[in-house]
Amino acid sequence: MTARTITVRYFASIREAVGRGEESVHTQAATLGALREELIARGAPWAECLAEGRAVRMAVNQDMGAADTALPERAEVAFFPPVTGG
Repeated sequence: MTARTITVRYFASIREAVGRGEESVHTQAATLGALREELIARGAPWAECLAEGRAVRMAVNQDMGAADTALPERAEVAFFPPVTGG
């Protein structure tokens, strides 16, 4: 599998937890789920805020995605908590 470079953006409480809003990531992950697992494997703070079972929304190139969504080269990936309103 070929490594690709993607931009990862973090929003709201996830941004606060990881201490940055954006980073460039070199990954071999082919899907959003695989990328999430790679980030979790870094350990704290990614492991806490992106852990399986945590309510985390994901998007690729500004389109909502799921764990099986493909990651194209130069993709922009976003991780953010679900938005609630009232």
